[in-house]
Amino acid sequence: MKLGARIFKTGIAVTLALFLASLLHFPSPVFAGISAVFAMQPTIYRSYLSLIEQVQANIIGAAFAIIAVLLFGRDPFIIGLTLMIVIALCLKMRLESTITVALVTVIAIMEYTDREFIEFAVIRFSTIMLGVFAAFIVNLIFLPPKYEKRLYAQINENTENILKWIRIHIRHASEHHILKEDIEKMKEDMTKLEHLYLMYKEERTYSRKNRFQKSRKLVLYRQMIVVANRALDTLKILHRFENELYHMPLELQQAIRSQLDSLLHYHEQILLKFIGKTKCHPRTETVMETHQERTRLIEAFYAHHQQKNEYYLFSLIGAIIDYSEQLEHLDKLIDSFQHYHHDAALVKNLASH
Repeated sequence: MKLGARIFKTGIAVTLALFLASLLHFPSPVFAGISAVFAMQPTIYRSYLSLIEQVQANIIGAAFAIIAVLLFGRDPFIIGLTLMIVIALCLKMRLESTITVALVTVIAIMEYTDREFIEFAVIRFSTIMLGVFAAFIVNLIFLPPKYEKRLYAQINENTENILKWIRIHIRHASEHHILKEDIEKMKEDMTKLEHLYLMYKEERTYSRKNRFQKSRKLVLYRQMIVVANRALDTLKILHRFENELYHMPLELQQAIRSQLDSLLHYHEQILLKFIGKTKCHPRTETVMETHQERTRLIEAFYAHHQQKNEYYLFSLIGAIIDYSEQLEHLDKLIDSFQHYHHDAALVKNLASH
């Protein structure tokens, strides 16, 4: 079982909320702990947005709970009706993520008590908001999330897996059903990668220099994901037409294999160059090689297509060419980034991963 930073931060936030509630002599400090659990977010930026939304939603919940009790009492039917109104209002105000804590606020305030009601409602509202603030403080101070290393590591891992399967497949060494299962898993991994990219995108930088640098990194990482998806698209087409490709003329099979081998090597070199493990400007020779292989592939394809109109090949050739062009674009982006940010700590951090 893996214990991540968010698990530790949730535990710390609940502990802090319960401690502060007890220190302030709030009755039922458990509500502070509950609200701290729901208020914990994966990024500092989301935690800030959550804080703003939680304040709004809890004010709505507290206001309606107080009005309902003062006008109609604490009947279970009234509590249920108040909950529905608060849910509807939160949805109307696009505060969906805060509905749970708002409902806890309503129930906590409308709970039967012998205390003076307004005083009791204020204390319960304060207790719940204490948990929200405790979660925000913990997320801000303790183990702030760093998604860049995780993002690059996941890009690298996903890419290596895709390239490995392409190499195996073009040499007719793959099992059809095993590759089919792995393609589905790779699609899920790429979806998770998109989510991780969004987490990194939401991380805030405060200096102008770092903001400019990060904006360029975002473009780079987005293109890395695009290229990995193009490689996966190529693999899916190779798998889909496995039988047809196996019966193609040997010259065309060799042209496809040579072009893909060249692109896979180029892809690996680009990722290594990004973290400073290869020469900074090897593009000219590598691009010339891929262009030569591409010309050979297109010539072999036209020669075969004149004899047999196998239109499924258009999708494969198109996917390979698109993959090649996206790789070249990524290479240029990395050259540009390293030219303007040659002293960036990014390379050292990722290279040591």
